[in-house]
Amino acid sequence: MVIKHLAKALRFGEGKKLKDLEAQVVQVNALEDEVSKLDDAQFSKEMAKLTKKYENGEPLEFFLPRTFALTRETAKRKLNMRHFDVQIMGGTALAQGKIAEMVTGEGKTLVATLPVALQSLTKNATHLVTVNDYLAKRDASWMAPVYDTLGISVAAIGHEVSYLYDSSIEGDDKFRQISRQEAYLAGVVYGTNSEFGFDYLRDNMANSREQKTQNSHAFAIIDEVDSILIDEARTPLIISGPAEKSGPIYNKFSKIAPALKLGEDYEIEEKTKTVSITDEGIAKAENLLGVDNLYDNVNTQLVDHLYSSLKAYALFKKDVDYVVQDGEVLIVDEFTGRLMEGRRYSEGLHQAIEAKEGVAIREENQTLATITLQNYFRMYEKLAGMTGTAATEADEFMQIYKLETVVIPTNRELIREDLADVIYKTEEAKYKAVVENVAERNEKGQPVLLGTVAIEKSELLSKMLKRRGIAHNVLNAKHHEQEAEFIAQAGKKGAVTVATNMAGRGVDIVLGGNPQDEKEAEEVKTAGGLHVIGTERHESRRIDNQLRGRSGRQGDAGSTQFFLSVGDDLMRVFAADKIKWVMEKFNLPEDQPIEHRLISKSIETAQKQVESHNFSIRKHTLEYDDVMNKQREIFYSERDKVLEHKDLSDQIKDFLTTVIEGAVASHTASAYPEEWDLKGLFTFYHQFVPIKVSEKDFDMDTITNDEIRDYLLDKAFEQLDARRKKLGNEQFNQMVQYILLEVMGERWKEHLSQLDYLREGINLRAIAQRDPLVEFKNEAYDNFQQLTESIKKDSLHYIFRAEIVEQPQSHLEEAVYDHSAYSAMSEGETTSHSSGGSQTTTYTAGPKVGRNDPCPCGKTNPDTGKPLKYKKCCGKEAS
Repeated sequence: MVIKHLAKALRFGEGKKLKDLEAQVVQVNALEDEVSKLDDAQFSKEMAKLTKKYENGEPLEFFLPRTFALTRETAKRKLNMRHFDVQIMGGTALAQGKIAEMVTGEGKTLVATLPVALQSLTKNATHLVTVNDYLAKRDASWMAPVYDTLGISVAAIGHEVSYLYDSSIEGDDKFRQISRQEAYLAGVVYGTNSEFGFDYLRDNMANSREQKTQNSHAFAIIDEVDSILIDEARTPLIISGPAEKSGPIYNKFSKIAPALKLGEDYEIEEKTKTVSITDEGIAKAENLLGVDNLYDNVNTQLVDHLYSSLKAYALFKKDVDYVVQDGEVLIVDEFTGRLMEGRRYSEGLHQAIEAKEGVAIREENQTLATITLQNYFRMYEKLAGMTGTAATEADEFMQIYKLETVVIPTNRELIREDLADVIYKTEEAKYKAVVENVAERNEKGQPVLLGTVAIEKSELLSKMLKRRGIAHNVLNAKHHEQEAEFIAQAGKKGAVTVATNMAGRGVDIVLGGNPQDEKEAEEVKTAGGLHVIGTERHESRRIDNQLRGRSGRQGDAGSTQFFLSVGDDLMRVFAADKIKWVMEKFNLPEDQPIEHRLISKSIETAQKQVESHNFSIRKHTLEYDDVMNKQREIFYSERDKVLEHKDLSDQIKDFLTTVIEGAVASHTASAYPEEWDLKGLFTFYHQFVPIKVSEKDFDMDTITNDEIRDYLLDKAFEQLDARRKKLGNEQFNQMVQYILLEVMGERWKEHLSQLDYLREGINLRAIAQRDPLVEFKNEAYDNFQQLTESIKKDSLHYIFRAEIVEQPQSHLEEAVYDHSAYSAMSEGETTSHSSGGSQTTTYTAGPKVGRNDPCPCGKTNPDTGKPLKYKKCCGKEAS
């Protein structure tokens, strides 16, 4: 079967890759008779023997043939599914850390069992990443009998819940709930990209090693890899907490935005969803707000609110970009059409939309921890992926992730017919033609899947189909609970399914229904198989190919066609001029479709243009996030050291040495002792070490700065040892660890905010002929140096002054998890729970003063009369 397809693949430059994979297939097949003679009980023993050999130094790839042969035989017995040769090829590509492009229906879920089994020999878990919680648990449950027979434990993680497969449980559902920590100890862990990513961030906010969950990032296999690593790559994972209240101001701006005129007061760019305000618009906004200068330092937040409100008013559309459901604004995923429950737009945009729609405004949040999906998955020692559509993005996979793409041949020849696009003058004419086409095919019993790009379009089509008396199912973000069931039955005779974009991805459409009715399947094949109609071209060719790929699985009959109109978003934004020229030239009636080489070429050119633009944005985002990523790695590494060390005395002494040596050097920089600022030095010293030091403690005639440094260090170490003795070693170490973790958390949070502000305005540096990226790197480095200094100084201050109080443990503040740019939030999660009358030791050092709070000393700015901020006054020395 493999040889049959090699000639075709050679034409696409895949020959060498496939020959290498085929060599592995030959070895696996040679072992089939041998392993088929084993008893079920022997499979786990065989795997244990291979594990032992691997531990003795044999390379992992040496065990691939036998491990794959054992896995294939297990699947044949437990699932009645034997891996095809092409699936062995796909599994080999994954085991080698590559992307396997396998068309829909080729059994990617089964393919994943092969590299997972091989990875299990290393005793490091495989993280198998899916696009939603439903698929994570479904795939884990489906493949679990294979893993269980091989001696590999199986877990699935979802939002706030984790499961472990237990074959001893009676009934169909053999999963029992377990802790997150237990889940990550399993041999294979199924879950979504966001769950894995958020667990990583939460691990790096943990207050003890016991709270951490992920123990390694050895190997990840990403199902629908293009969706996760490309479509969602620009979406950073963010954990955030509540910030200041600002609801009323959003309501105010929701009234100002409609008062400004598009084209006169502001311009919009639909491609990038950006707004630019004209001088006239600025003047009008200043008048409406009653301010003299919108761009004064004191008004900078007003500018942000204005931009957010204009975006919400002019660029983000209800039932296209979001829906309002039960008084809540819910984002619609532009790629899948699903509701992104719990996610929120960032930078005040979500609040601006809430104000526009007149629903309750939830307050903004402050970032506590963040990482992009790009950088999270680049942490893995080995990464692999599966999808039906990767070839068009092969360059990006290689450039960003160093992942090679291998196109795996189909098990049976693809006979699907992809018909030419038909293009209509108006949207109304297009949808009438679509309904007529559906009616014709429905009459002969042919199943039809209609793909739309937005909820409003699917509902419009649904109304038209109802008027025509055509029974159908609507599958969009508003009805996602029935998503898998509807898609699974979309291949039944006469079925008509309207699906928003790629909803239901990961669920096979089997001709004749699922489970399959063989008689009905034959009738459907005679009628032409599944016919897929696309009602708009997506801006990415890959998404169009995904829709086409729903038809023609495993050599089935099928066909696809796109119905387009001049008013479609892609056509209007990118190809309008050329299409209008053709329209005017031929002067065709509205209901007559247009087929013209120039238009087809324009569509493809437009798609390539958008794909290139989006790749540039993702690459640009990564260049900036790489700066942040290096800092994150250093910070989290230092934080782990604090968690792991039981005795942090040496680290505190290092802090003292660094801070005191720096202070002595800066206050005694002059060659003349009489010019030294000893009063300032001793005041600064007293902020950390609670003893009074003055010039009387030194011989001012012979004093040297080395003498001052040694004296101050000796006194500080004495105080530190005295504090340890007073509290006892255990309590002292607990206190130090607690303080360090608290200070690091607070300062890291402030650092992230500073980097956000820096990133937002850095592109303006280009006006001054400076490279924004270079500027960002330099300033981010300076900020990171300040971060490390402030952590040392603040920690010392609290360590010497903290008082110990026994009090009942209370719930920790709620954490909010969000996906920025589409900020993902899941509320109501706490990092710990109180238990009855348990006691906890709390360390306090008086009221905490934030860096941006008014200074407690009460000083004011002589020019404005406003209170000075702490960081600009008494906190200046300590920052």
